[in-house]
Amino acid sequence: MTGSKVKDRGFVRLGIISDTHDLLRESAIRALQGVDEILHVGDVCSPDILERLQKVAPVHGVRGNMDFGEWARVGLPRTEALEICGCWIYMVHDLRDLDLEPAGRFRVVLHGHTHIPEIREIGDVLYFNPGSAGPRRGTKPVSLGFLEVRKGEPKAEWMELAED
Repeated sequence: MTGSKVKDRGFVRLGIISDTHDLLRESAIRALQGVDEILHVGDVCSPDILERLQKVAPVHGVRGNMDFGEWARVGLPRTEALEICGCWIYMVHDLRDLDLEPAGRFRVVLHGHTHIPEIREIGDVLYFNPGSAGPRRGTKPVSLGFLEVRKGEPKAEWMELAED
């Protein structure tokens, strides 16, 4: 488990992105301006994507099923646990690979893989998939998300991106 470098001021705004598949749109970069940190939930597909995101805000990421090579094996864990402003967050690319019971331990589970944005609560756990910010897949939206944490309580939202 790792901690965030965000100073606990009682409030934080996180950019949540997934499934870029080696495409980082200018609309995504614009949308992420001003976030405290960016959490990438896998299928990055190139270290260049992480380097470009790092210019916007500090980045945490996990490895997706399309992240291959030494850069991914060394730089991206399969899962990551973060404590941010009193809120424990668990990151995994594919929810089917969730390797623990989050209830009672984590308030948020971030995931991707399906390319479909989704926000749902099961008990006291918020499950959040920001959708895919990469290439459009059929009629699925191109999207990313935001997670606001205020005094340990998370609030998620996703937004559709312009296809620039």
